[in-house]
Amino acid sequence: MRSQLALFGGSGVDVLVDDHDRELAERLPRIVRFGTSSWSFPGWRGILWRGEPDGDLLVKEGLEAYARHPLFRAVGLDRSYYGPLRDVDAADYAAQLERARARAPDLPPFRLVSKVWDEISTAVFPVHPRYGARAGQKNPAFLDPTRFRDDVLAPWVRGGLREHAGPFVFELTPMPRGAMAPRALADRVEALLDAIAAELGAGLRVAFELRNEEMLSPRWYDVLAAHGAAHVFSYWTAMPELRVQLAAPKAIGARFTVARLMLPRFARYEERKKALAPFDRLASPQPAMRKDVIDLVREAAEKLCDDVYVIVNNKAEGSAPLTIRALAEGIATAFGQ
Repeated sequence: MRSQLALFGGSGVDVLVDDHDRELAERLPRIVRFGTSSWSFPGWRGILWRGEPDGDLLVKEGLEAYARHPLFRAVGLDRSYYGPLRDVDAADYAAQLERARARAPDLPPFRLVSKVWDEISTAVFPVHPRYGARAGQKNPAFLDPTRFRDDVLAPWVRGGLREHAGPFVFELTPMPRGAMAPRALADRVEALLDAIAAELGAGLRVAFELRNEEMLSPRWYDVLAAHGAAHVFSYWTAMPELRVQLAAPKAIGARFTVARLMLPRFARYEERKKALAPFDRLASPQPAMRKDVIDLVREAAEKLCDDVYVIVNNKAEGSAPLTIRALAEGIATAFGQ
C-alpha cells in the first residue's frame, strides 16, 4: 500500500501526495506542466484532497495546497472568463502561491493558465439569457487591446500576480456559422497581437482557442506563429481530434504549447457533467486522446518548446486528477523515463 503524505500549510485545505506521485513527477520531461481546470471539486477527496473540504473552502483556500503538489505545476483559472479578476482576488492568489513556494521551494515554479474575460473573447454574443438584449449581436469589444490591458492584465500587475502567470487563453466563444470569415478572424487576431507587441516582447504569453472548426486555416497558424502566440489544442465537442490539429503546418509555432482537454467529440456539456459527477473516477477513458497528448508532447519537445501546458477538465474522462496521473504515466514511459 502506497504511503500518503499530507502537506500542511496556512490554509484549512491539505493536499495528498504519495510516493508514486513524487516519483512520477521526477520521471516527466521538464517541459510538461499538468493542471486541472480549476481546483474546487470536493469529489477529489482521497484523490487530491485530504479530509473532506467543501467547495466553498476549496475556492477560498485550495490554491495554496494545490500548488504544492509536484505533479500539478499549473492550473486553469476559469473564473476569469466570466469577469476580470479584482485586485483583491489577484493579491489573494499571489499570497497563496507565495506561501506554497515557501513551503515547497524545490518544486518547479507554478503557473496560472488564465482564460480571458468573455467580454473580450466573444465575437458574437450567444443566444443565452445572461447576455440579455445583446444576445445574437456582434461585440464591439472583440479582441480590443485596450480592454485586454486595462481589464485583464492590469489587475494581475496591481495584485502582484504577474510573475505567476502562464499563458492567457482567449477562448473564442462559438460563433454562428457564417458570422465571420476565417481570414477576417485571423486578421482580427493579428491586429490584437500587433497592438500588444511590447507586452509580448516583455514575456507575455497568449494563446487562442477556437470553438469553430471552420476557422482553422493556414493563415490562422501563420499569424500565431509570426507573433509567438500559441494555438490551443482543444479537445472539445465541436473541434477535430488533437491529431488533426497537430498535423497542420506551424501547429506548434511558439516557444510554448497549450492543450485543453475538455469534452469528447460531439459530447454535450450538461449531459456529460450530470453523468460524471462527482468526478471521483475514470468513468469514460479516452485512449485516443491520451495517445494524441503524448504525440503532442513529443512534437513540442522536438521543436524545443520551453513549456507544454496540459489542462484537463473533469468532463474529459471523469476525474481530471486521475486523467493527469494516467497521462503522466504514458508520457514518462514514452520518453523512456
